[in-house]
Amino acid sequence: MSTANELKAKGNDAFAAGNHEEAVKLFTQAIELDPTNHVLYSNRSASLSSLKKYEDALKDAKETTKLMPNWPKGYSREGSALFGLGRFSDARDAYEAGLKHDPENALLKKGLADTEAALNAGSGDGGLDDFSKNMSNAFQDENLWAKLAGNSQTASFLADQSFVAKIKDIQANQDNMRKYADDQRIMIAMLTLMGMGDMISQTAPSGSTAEFAVPKSSSPPPPPPASAPKKEEKSKASDTAKSVELTKEQKEAEEAKAQGNAAYKARKFDEALESYSKAIELNPEDITYYNNKSAVYYEMGKLDECIETAEKAIEVGREYRAEYKHIAKALGRIGTAYAKKEDLDNAIQYYNRSLTEHRTADVLNKLRTLEKLRKLRAEEAYRDEGKSNEARERGNELFKAGKYAEAQAEYSEAIKRNPDDVRSYSNRAACLTKLVAIPDAIKDCDTCISIDPTFVKAYIRKANALFLMREYAEALDALEEVKTRDTEKKNTAEADQLEYKCYNAINEQNARLSPEEALKRAQENPRIASILANPVMQNILQQMQSDPRAAREHLKNPAVASNLRKLIAAGIVRMG
Repeated sequence: MSTANELKAKGNDAFAAGNHEEAVKLFTQAIELDPTNHVLYSNRSASLSSLKKYEDALKDAKETTKLMPNWPKGYSREGSALFGLGRFSDARDAYEAGLKHDPENALLKKGLADTEAALNAGSGDGGLDDFSKNMSNAFQDENLWAKLAGNSQTASFLADQSFVAKIKDIQANQDNMRKYADDQRIMIAMLTLMGMGDMISQTAPSGSTAEFAVPKSSSPPPPPPASAPKKEEKSKASDTAKSVELTKEQKEAEEAKAQGNAAYKARKFDEALESYSKAIELNPEDITYYNNKSAVYYEMGKLDECIETAEKAIEVGREYRAEYKHIAKALGRIGTAYAKKEDLDNAIQYYNRSLTEHRTADVLNKLRTLEKLRKLRAEEAYRDEGKSNEARERGNELFKAGKYAEAQAEYSEAIKRNPDDVRSYSNRAACLTKLVAIPDAIKDCDTCISIDPTFVKAYIRKANALFLMREYAEALDALEEVKTRDTEKKNTAEADQLEYKCYNAINEQNARLSPEEALKRAQENPRIASILANPVMQNILQQMQSDPRAAREHLKNPAVASNLRKLIAAGIVRMG
C-alpha cells in the first residue's frame, strides 16, 4: 500500500507529464491517508486549476491556508484560482494577505502585479468576457507579426495557417476574438502582444517540475493564471542569500560558515564550532548557522547542547521569518537527539512538529520507525506470564458460563500479556466461533498453528470454523493434520466425528446436483477448474475410473489427497 508521501511524488510526476486528472486522483488518495497535510491540498489546487476547475481549486486553496495560515504558497494558490474565476479584486486581496506573511515573496509579488495589470486594463470583476473585450485591441498592434515571431512560444504557432487566419480575422474585427474562445493560443498571443508573456506559466505543485504546455487539441481558455515558478523554488544556501548585496558582516559570516563546513567534513568539530560561532556573532539573524552548530554538537555526542542550539535556531528562525524547511530541520535534529537519548516520546513529538513545518521522507521514516519501536517496547513492558495465565483462567470460567464476549476480552488480555502462548489464541478462536465471527476465529487458529504447528487443538477448531462456513474440503484438510499430528490419539474421536459430519454434508449437497450441474459449477470455480486442468490429476482420475483401488495409493500423497477432497466436495468425484 502506498504512503501519502509516495502518492504525492506520483502526483507531482503526473502533473509534470500534463496528466492533471491523474494528478488530482493521486493527491486525493494522499489526502485520504494524510488529511492534515497542507501541501497535498496545495498541489491538488494547482492540478485543479490546470483543469480549469477553479471553484474546486479555490476550495483546496482555502483549506491550505486554513491548515497552514502562515504559508505564503497557500495564498498564491488562492490568488491563482480567483484569477481563473475572473475575480480579480478578490485575487488581489489573496496575494496581499500572503504578502503580510512574507513581504519579500517573489511569487506573491508577481501574482499581485499581474492581477493589478488585469484590473488596470479595465477588466474589473466582470470575468473572462470583459477581460477579453477590453484586451482584444492588442491585435491591432502594427508590430503584431514581429512580436509573435520574436517569442519562442508564439513563434511555433505561426506554422499553423489556421492560427494565422484567426489572427487576421481578429485584426479585421476585434469582436471576432470571441469566436476563437476554444483556442488557448489566442490568449497566449494576446498576453505576448501586451508585453505580459511572462504570465504564461502554470502553478506547479510542490516538488514538481511542470512547465506550461499548449494543448494540441482545443479547450476552453482559462484567464491567465497568476505567475508561478516553472520549478519548485530551490532553497538558497542560507536565508541571507536572498539579498543581492550582502553587508560586510554577512559576507564575513558566510566565509566563516564555509570554513566551518570544511572543518565539519574533516570531522574537526572544535574548529567547526569556532567557525559557526563566529558566523553567528557576525550575523545572528541567520538560522543556518545555528542549525550547523547544532549538527556539530550532535556528532560530538553533546546532545543537550545540540538540543539547546537547535531550539535557539527555531527562535531565530521564527523571529526573522526563515524558510519553513530550516525550522523543520532544527525540529528534526532535536527529535534525532532525543532518539539517541532513548527519549522516544519527545523524539516522536519533535518529528511530528518538524513534519508540520516541512515534510521530508527522512523525518517521516524516522518517525514511523520510532513509533513502531515505542509500540514494541510498550508491548514488551506489558508482558507478564503470570497475569496472562490469570486472564486465561478468567476467560475459561466465563466461557463455561456461556459469556462468550466477556471471555473473548479476557483471552485478548491474556494474549497481550503473553503473545507466545498458543492456548490463549485457541481459546479465543472457540469464543469467536460461538460469536459467529468465523473469519477471525480461523485467523486465531492460523496464528496458533504458526507459533506451534504441533498444537492439535488448533486444527480441530479451525476445522469446526471451516465446517460452519461450508468449506468442507478445507475442513477435511485440517482434520488430516489432526490424524498426522495426534500421536497420542487424544483428539481422534472428535476429529472422526467432525469428518463424518463433513462427508455427510458433502453427500447431501451433491445429492441436489446432477453430475452435469456439478461439472458446470466446478468450471466456474477457479480453484476447482485449476485442479481439473492439471495433467497429473487428469491421469489419476482416469486411473480411478478404470481401477477404483488405485485411489488408495494416490491418497497416500497428501497433495493429491487434498485435491481429491476438494473434487469430492465439489461433486466431481462421488463416493460410492
